[in-house]
Amino acid sequence: MRLSDAIEQFIKTMLAQDEHEVELKRNELAEYFGCAPSQINYVLATRFTPDHGYIIESRRGGGGYIRIFRMEQDTSEQLFYMLNERISDSIDALSASHLIQQLCERELITPSEAALMNAAVSPQALSLPVSAEMKDALRAKIFKTMLMEVARKEK
Repeated sequence: MRLSDAIEQFIKTMLAQDEHEVELKRNELAEYFGCAPSQINYVLATRFTPDHGYIIESRRGGGGYIRIFRMEQDTSEQLFYMLNERISDSIDALSASHLIQQLCERELITPSEAALMNAAVSPQALSLPVSAEMKDALRAKIFKTMLMEVARKEK
């Protein structure tokens, strides 16, 4: 397991224990993992974003801290946000994968449903002789259709 994966898992385990919020000290976490604080920053900046369902609050300095909040939204609000704000008319494969992972983590879809959704929006599924922009538009249409089905399932 890569160091960034281990740091991510550690933080997610802490969040699972504390429900929806955890407070960390960047230097202490870096010392625990034997890495530079910039590695902690990298993990936070790439894996604990609003797209992944998290909000980060931080204060720098000697008494500084990092607070990570798991966004709590009901299913319809979250799906509406994804449909209108994150996907819009186009979405790339990596962003779609992140959103699918978020749905799975929030238990809005099962792991097998996530695997099917990832397959449907993967670069392999959309390996057509058309532009990248066209593929991203097609991926968005497919993804939105799947999310509408998830919303129906939740009712």
